[in-house]
Amino acid sequence: QVQLTESGGGAVQAGGSLRLSCTASRWTFDTFHMGWFRQAPGREREFVAALSVSGDPTVYTDSVKGRFTISRDNANNIMYLQMNSLKPEDTAVYYCAAGQVLTYTHLESKWWGQGTQVTVSS
Repeated sequence: QVQLTESGGGAVQAGGSLRLSCTASRWTFDTFHMGWFRQAPGREREFVAALSVSGDPTVYTDSVKGRFTISRDNANNIMYLQMNSLKPEDTAVYYCAAGQVLTYTHLESKWWGQGTQVTVSS
């Protein structure tokens, strides 16, 4: 059973920062690549960032490169998404994800968290 729990969403002004967290079991962290997706109103869910079981490599969608950083704390079974220089177009529900296939551009996820809302105002 893969259970993913996100936290850390909220509302910020453009240019601000937020850090999202995702907790999971030790088994999940040791078994699957993990990442973040987001879904804005009226749009399909899109890939944001991911990292391998070992933590390297990391993969980002072009629109967040240089602004978002994905990382993991294996000692505490937590994955983070540090989001800086936030823009209104980053507004979405952000989902933690886990999967078995990580490519240079995408994580093929099988499991999802419940999501956490991020709202960026201009």
